[in-house]
Amino acid sequence: MRISTTSCLCPFLVCLCFIQRCYGASHHIPTKVPSKNQTKLANGETEVHHRPKRGWIWNQFFVLEEHMGPDAQYVGKLHSNSDKGDGSVRYILSGEGAGTIFIINEETGDIHATKSLDRERKTHYVLHAQALDRNTEEALEPKSEFIIKVQDINDNAPKFPDGPFVATVPEMSEVGTSVLQVTATDADDPTYGNSARIVYSILQGQPYFSVDPKTGIIRTALANMDREAREHYTVVIQAKDMAGQVGGLSGSTTINITLTDVNDNPPTFPQKNYQLYVPESAQVGKPVGKIKANDEDLGINADIKYSIINSEGANMFSISTDRDTREGIISLKKPLNYERKKTYTLHIEGTNTHMDPRFSYLGSFKDTATLKITVGDVDEAPIFSMDYYIMDVYENVPSGTEVGMVTARDPDSRNSPVRYFLDSKEEGVRYFRIEENSGLIRTTQPLDREAMPWHNITVMASEVDSPSLLSHVPVTVQVLDVNDNPPEIATDEEVIVCESSRPGQLIQTVTAVDKDDFANGQRFSFALPSQLPVNPNFTLKDNEDSTASILARRRRFNHLTQELYELPIVVWDGGEPSLSGTSTLTLRVCPCQSYGKVRMCQGEAFLSSAGLSTGALIAILLCIVILLAIVVLFITLRRSKKEPLIISEEDIRENVVTYDDEGGGEEDTEAFDIIALRNPAAAEELKFRRDVRPETRKHVDPPRSRRSPSVELDEVDVHEFIKQRLVEADMDTSVPPYDSLQTYAYEGQGSPTGSISPLDSPGTQSEQDYNYLDDWGPEFQKLAELYGEAESDVTT
Repeated sequence: MRISTTSCLCPFLVCLCFIQRCYGASHHIPTKVPSKNQTKLANGETEVHHRPKRGWIWNQFFVLEEHMGPDAQYVGKLHSNSDKGDGSVRYILSGEGAGTIFIINEETGDIHATKSLDRERKTHYVLHAQALDRNTEEALEPKSEFIIKVQDINDNAPKFPDGPFVATVPEMSEVGTSVLQVTATDADDPTYGNSARIVYSILQGQPYFSVDPKTGIIRTALANMDREAREHYTVVIQAKDMAGQVGGLSGSTTINITLTDVNDNPPTFPQKNYQLYVPESAQVGKPVGKIKANDEDLGINADIKYSIINSEGANMFSISTDRDTREGIISLKKPLNYERKKTYTLHIEGTNTHMDPRFSYLGSFKDTATLKITVGDVDEAPIFSMDYYIMDVYENVPSGTEVGMVTARDPDSRNSPVRYFLDSKEEGVRYFRIEENSGLIRTTQPLDREAMPWHNITVMASEVDSPSLLSHVPVTVQVLDVNDNPPEIATDEEVIVCESSRPGQLIQTVTAVDKDDFANGQRFSFALPSQLPVNPNFTLKDNEDSTASILARRRRFNHLTQELYELPIVVWDGGEPSLSGTSTLTLRVCPCQSYGKVRMCQGEAFLSSAGLSTGALIAILLCIVILLAIVVLFITLRRSKKEPLIISEEDIRENVVTYDDEGGGEEDTEAFDIIALRNPAAAEELKFRRDVRPETRKHVDPPRSRRSPSVELDEVDVHEFIKQRLVEADMDTSVPPYDSLQTYAYEGQGSPTGSISPLDSPGTQSEQDYNYLDDWGPEFQKLAELYGEAESDVTT
């Protein structure tokens, strides 16, 4: 079997042909011993099978793309060794494009392409060929795979997929500076011929730029290209395949190149001399003019810093740069005065702030100009001789007293007269007035330093010829002090006096205050009023340091006897003339806490700890009284509604009324008087009703010798006394209408040695001095107070 093709259409097309190398389909070689390639026939003969060298094996066919002829393009021929040319062999083609793109002649095996193929869309096709016996449809050859490759031709021009391009390069760049690299693509087969071999060339942009023919890198071709002369360039680059030979296809793209700015131009003033008119009324710190230097560069390369380089101009004016307009803003540093100086000369310098050292050879990148400023004369408001005035005047001086004078003048050359007046919006006009022509300030009423020590007023001045031009000046008036206020005691609180105070003991140290200033009120003297009799309770000691000490004059005080004392104190100041004042202090007697060291009453300490005011206490007490009244009323109403205790005469019950009332001890004089049991004869004379409180009579028994209570009780028949009380109880009509039980307890006769209680000793008092108990400490304080009160009663 063999495959043959037609003549090649191009020099590079090679047809692969396979030639049969065997002599026949089979050769019969007789042999005795059959081998593995032998077949023993029925008649005893052996058939030897020889394997032929096949010609039904191949790799690929080639077909040209873009075939434009009217007939189908011949691709190749399939042939089997079994084909004798008698039409008994049928060739079958299957796979990609079989029957549509590629057709085969079943008898001859010729393959044709019926359509124009495009290698850029599909480079090859995989097909399968098979040879069958036309009569039996048996396979004469196994199915074999082969490839039909589409042969490339130069049918695609180079393209720039990313174009057009935009690029930048700094101005004044050196020759050969890289700008941009462009790359073109060709869809043809780069492995076959020169169809995809591209060469670059420049069509437009010379002599400024060039391009590398192999890499497509665009570079500068001209030195010192100036952006200020020309900023934008258009370059056209061509890409041509077939290595640039004639007949090759080409494509082109456009590159827009912009020169970026560098600082290669210094700032320049359009002119060297300028003039400016500024009125003398121009405000300090405000702009008065502008100046600008030009710079052909852009961005930060054109930033300019302005400065005044001569002292005459720098002392009076300042200059700054406006970032938006790059202008120099001239401002005033000090007030202008036409009468003093009428012209100023300013030397202004403009310098680039961002220098490029590569272009330092071009110069200093700065420029100077001269500005002559002419000061204009304007009508100005009066000027005061001082920026502010401070004056003083004594208090209580009569109305019309001179305080001080302000002066103002017309700064203009004509020297117009000036008029003065006060700002009517201020409060100071109530106390002062100013003379219109002279500027003399006077008082309108007496001043009180203690009420207002300082006064602030504003004086205004205007020219007679131009009253609308006003100037202002602040005036501060200090009111000086005179000794017109008497001193007084500094505290209004009550002074606490302990009940256990001794003669000479310090009660409290007091100070004084004076509304006058420190010069007149720094020294105080104290004394008790001389026109009053000597105070028996307290005395006053002047400490000669503007303080005084209140001392106790007698021993012990009793808040039950007298709780409040008043002590008038006279205070003198050290002023000229000296003034005095009398203040009355209230002294409260209290049982002090902590052995008299804390000056606080026990009751006050309780209220202080509770944090209640007097009003709150009154409200609480009022609420308690109301609640008690409601409770009493409720009990009364309930009792009035009770049924009688005795329902019938037969219902008589015995009731025991128990009075469990604990007495108040030895000091309780309101409870039952036990003398009635001890002396029934005396009690007989003092019969009284038990529902009525008896009257108490005070009497003083004459001194008698002390007797034992047991002796007295011997004379009393207690049993007889109880019987009498029983009869009285039975006959008493004031008791409830039922039986009651009255119990009289008698403990028997007392001790023969008598009682040791001091309350039962009506004899004469001991003359012993118990003051030493004060020194025993707080544990014996109550005992000392009891004996002290007993001594005070005896003395009284």
